[in-house]
Amino acid sequence: MLVPWRGGWNPRSKSPGQEEERHVRANDRDYNERFSYADNRIKTAKYNVFTFLPINLFEQFQRFANAYFLVLLILQLIPEISSLSWFTTIVPLVLVLAITAVKDATDDYVRIYSCPVDLYNEKWMNVRVGDIIKLENNQFVAADLLLLSSSEPYGLCYIETAELDGETNLKVRQALTVTSDLGDDVAKLADFNGKEVICEPPNNKLDKFTGTLYWKDNKYPLDNEKMLLRGCVLRNTEWCFGLVIFAGLQTKLMQNCGRTTFKRTSIDKLMNTLVLWIFGFLICMGIILAIGNTIWEQKVGSNFWEYLQWKELTINAVFSGFLTFWSYVIILNTVVPISLYVSVEVLRLGHSYFINWDRRMYYSRKDTPAEARTTTLNEELGQVEFIFSDKTGTLTQNIMVFNKCSINGKTYGTLEHFLLYIHTYRQKTPCVDFSFNPLMDRKFRFHDSSLVEAIKLEEPLVQEFFRLLALCHTVMPEERNEGELVYQAQSPDEGALVTAARNFGFVFRSRTPETITLYEMGQAVTYQLLAILDFNNVRKRMSVIVRNPKGQLKLYSKGADTILFDRLDPSNEELMFTTSEHLNEFAGEGLRTLALVYKDLDEDVFDEWMKKLLFASTTLENREEKLGALYEEIEQGMLLLGATAIEDKLQEGVPETIACLTLANIKIWVLTGDKLETAMNIGYSCNILRDDMNEVFIISGHTMLEIHQNCHFCTVPKACFMALNVRFVCCYLKAHALEADLEQILVDVACLCKTVICCRVTPLQKALVVELIKRHKRAVTLAIGDGANDVSMIKTAHIGVGISGQEGMQAVLASDYSFAQFRYLQRLLLVHGRWSYHRMCNFLCYFFYKNFAFTLVHFWYGFLCGFSAQTVYDQWFITLFNIVYTSLPVLAMGLFDQDVNEQYSLRYPNLYRPGQLNQLFNKRKFFTCTLQGVCTSFILFFISYGAFMTAVRDDGAHISDQQAFAVTIATSLVIVSSVQIGLDTNYWTAVNHFFIWGSLAVYFAILFAMHSDGIFTIFPNQFPFIGTARNSLNQKIVWLVILLTTVVCIMPMVAVRFIKADLYPTQTAKNLRRVRRTSSRRSAYAFAHQQGYGELITSGKNMKVPTSSTSTYPLSSPARGPIGTRSVTDTTRDQTETNSSGFRRESDQNQEVTVEDLEAR
Repeated sequence: MLVPWRGGWNPRSKSPGQEEERHVRANDRDYNERFSYADNRIKTAKYNVFTFLPINLFEQFQRFANAYFLVLLILQLIPEISSLSWFTTIVPLVLVLAITAVKDATDDYVRIYSCPVDLYNEKWMNVRVGDIIKLENNQFVAADLLLLSSSEPYGLCYIETAELDGETNLKVRQALTVTSDLGDDVAKLADFNGKEVICEPPNNKLDKFTGTLYWKDNKYPLDNEKMLLRGCVLRNTEWCFGLVIFAGLQTKLMQNCGRTTFKRTSIDKLMNTLVLWIFGFLICMGIILAIGNTIWEQKVGSNFWEYLQWKELTINAVFSGFLTFWSYVIILNTVVPISLYVSVEVLRLGHSYFINWDRRMYYSRKDTPAEARTTTLNEELGQVEFIFSDKTGTLTQNIMVFNKCSINGKTYGTLEHFLLYIHTYRQKTPCVDFSFNPLMDRKFRFHDSSLVEAIKLEEPLVQEFFRLLALCHTVMPEERNEGELVYQAQSPDEGALVTAARNFGFVFRSRTPETITLYEMGQAVTYQLLAILDFNNVRKRMSVIVRNPKGQLKLYSKGADTILFDRLDPSNEELMFTTSEHLNEFAGEGLRTLALVYKDLDEDVFDEWMKKLLFASTTLENREEKLGALYEEIEQGMLLLGATAIEDKLQEGVPETIACLTLANIKIWVLTGDKLETAMNIGYSCNILRDDMNEVFIISGHTMLEIHQNCHFCTVPKACFMALNVRFVCCYLKAHALEADLEQILVDVACLCKTVICCRVTPLQKALVVELIKRHKRAVTLAIGDGANDVSMIKTAHIGVGISGQEGMQAVLASDYSFAQFRYLQRLLLVHGRWSYHRMCNFLCYFFYKNFAFTLVHFWYGFLCGFSAQTVYDQWFITLFNIVYTSLPVLAMGLFDQDVNEQYSLRYPNLYRPGQLNQLFNKRKFFTCTLQGVCTSFILFFISYGAFMTAVRDDGAHISDQQAFAVTIATSLVIVSSVQIGLDTNYWTAVNHFFIWGSLAVYFAILFAMHSDGIFTIFPNQFPFIGTARNSLNQKIVWLVILLTTVVCIMPMVAVRFIKADLYPTQTAKNLRRVRRTSSRRSAYAFAHQQGYGELITSGKNMKVPTSSTSTYPLSSPARGPIGTRSVTDTTRDQTETNSSGFRRESDQNQEVTVEDLEAR
């Protein structure tokens, strides 16, 4: 049976917040059911056949516009106040609701069938907490299980966690030794009945689990390494048994579902405000017309009351005004755009598909296209002011290469750098020959043979260095064939270090929960693994405690130098200074560094420490803090071995992308956990930092006072900063820099600078920096990263971009947009983002314009019809205007319009500036386009009204009947709207032509059909005006009125645009003019070349002086003076001049001199 497992709600589950700790007994359902734990049923679908309609309608009517039109529909059913038929509102409302419902149903369908499913029998649906279940190879784990036993030795099993964190490398889990002995013996597993587990309540922490197993009067600590979480896949393990701890919605996977904050664009927020303003404007118009009706009824209408068969209640001027108010609210309701939200969603969906279909953002090496994972933020891509980028894996490739190391104060290795002389040196220096090692990795390259010689000479510290690299890690080996080792590493750094140790003769061959086996220079050596002191973001180091075959206890540790150097024995002070210099050199070359230390342990001290560790690991309260204190206790007084340096190469196109984005006035901040020197060197390599930036400010400190002093020192007048063209490097950014007292100072200093680099920051601090800019600058922010440590930053920013790199897919899964290379960010912002913003703004301006032009005709007509709430247009025209006659042209403009093509968008990054300044659609633009709509409605009504006052037909009959008047205004409106959108369209496609001309054709087709004899025969009550369109539009006066109205509506706007384009050209217009001026570049040689040396050549004077001659051409000239007296500046210029190939040209002082040379000089 296929059972999907995401989403949904289960009434039987207990709120996780009500649990303080969980008690689970194996195979005891009666005991476990007393706690009402969630079962394993997961309902993915948001709807089903019966609940779809009520739930979806309830959600849709929570939107203000939909609820407003529902109220209008109810009002239209009241005959005393409605002059419009109910279908004028219900048709567009139903259409909008239907389109949205189809979209929601499609999303729900995709949500179900895009989720991974469990392949298991029906009994899996009945799994309960406390059950012991069996899994087989390649099966999904259907609940959070405590691993009891497996088919592998020592209770090991291998899992793939791609559904949890996106990482495809295998991870190992290990059962407790006491439970691994259970094997697959059903009798032993049945004997496990009644054993209790006390653990943490359900939570969403995927990397943490705290619990204790009580069995046979003993307590055994449980952690995340003994858990199989829902969503994992069992790999390379024939079978395993597990105890269900969390099921259904209480599993850690389900606890992580739906936690992402809904992101809204600035245009969304502005639109909501504008809709409220429009509603207020509608109320004001209703009040004005209601007051007019009251006055008119008192002065004029009362004369007719005795002729009208009205009820006594309605013969009242004030009450008539009250009814008129609601009548006009109904008539003028189209000023509030009911279809606006749906149209915007259609545009965003189209823009998202354009991103997905962009072949220039497709990475063929990994078959990875760009993906818009949301449809709500496309126009926000055109307004980004700040980019927050991770370094490793985002700017760099995250493919680690072991390049250098420092051992006992001596450096080994050379850097494979991009500089020419380095490449030349590397080509001349042969790779080290590792043929002495049959287990070497043939892809590994190293260019310093002295390190291999030191290994062969059995230098103790060198061997201890690589022994540490081979022991201190969490890598899992997989030997596919004899001698063919494949390492499954959680990070590329660990894989590179273990591979380096492997090639230098210390081969990590296998591991069990209690041992590690190495091949040291061909000899198998097994170490007893006593403890692993794992890495985390607070410790920034990892240690292992092992016992070697000689019985000696060793602690090996690797981590950040700033952490480990504080824990060294004082006798290592001189070596520490030397190694620090080497670390600075490595970091200056852009390498990632780690320090390596070790310690010999005393047996008695270690035994006492292990007792404390066992006790701390079985406690449920503050377990992490107690373990951290114990780790700190034993990691003291260590001895320094050396340091490693790993190269992480830049991605292709990063410098060019950053340079282009900088020209677009986008500030790029790099947030990294690396050292200051490493970050600065990468900054220079990728153009974030440049040589022309002549001031460096470093804000560094471990206390709030130090941070405040540094910030105060940097606080100088803004003009000084701008004159210095500074860059700002922020390193060692501690939490103190983000305190409330320092926030504003830090933001002020940082935002005055060209570039900001934050070093040594944690994932939480990355998010805090982004939040700081969002809160204080109110600018659109974008965060881009590739790893799990970037997720918080990606979710905090307005726009999150994930790169599918070497660190799994967690960043991609949390992002709004994803692609494979950093360089695609340039195209995402400058092309797709800019186009989306431009299209959306033009769409909104035109949408509000046409709605006001369409609706306010009723307002003007109210003053001439006794404020009787009589409509100008035919009711079917009111119904179809927004959803048929004008919907497709504006959608075509919103989908395909371009002010410039993609080449110009990338060539002129400053075209991105209007989006950052929010120039294309704001409150001022809204008032401008609505004012134009008001003026258009005024012209539409009064030109037609004035003409019809005295107009006659061709046969002399009077033409001024109400239906002919309505047809004339409606036709004028449709034509004016079509001409206006033609003027607003910058880029014409076949789709634009088809939709605009097609909409006009559809209008006339429907118009003549509604006034035809045939439709009257079918629906006589709905279409009573036979032949009105034919009789009106065959009159020349009607077409003259339509032409005059169109010209008067359009020409002022055309004139204003011409004058504005000439006096206040846009940035786009300026760049296009520049392009046109330089269009003669192809003839640049002809225009720029000066008079040549034809006469000199024919005279023969340019021939070289023979080298055998003792006399040379004189090196002086009466007119020019001696050549030797040239200025130092000129000489320097010549010496530094380069040719077109990029190589330096030597000084020509020692070369033969000709007349041509002298003339050139």
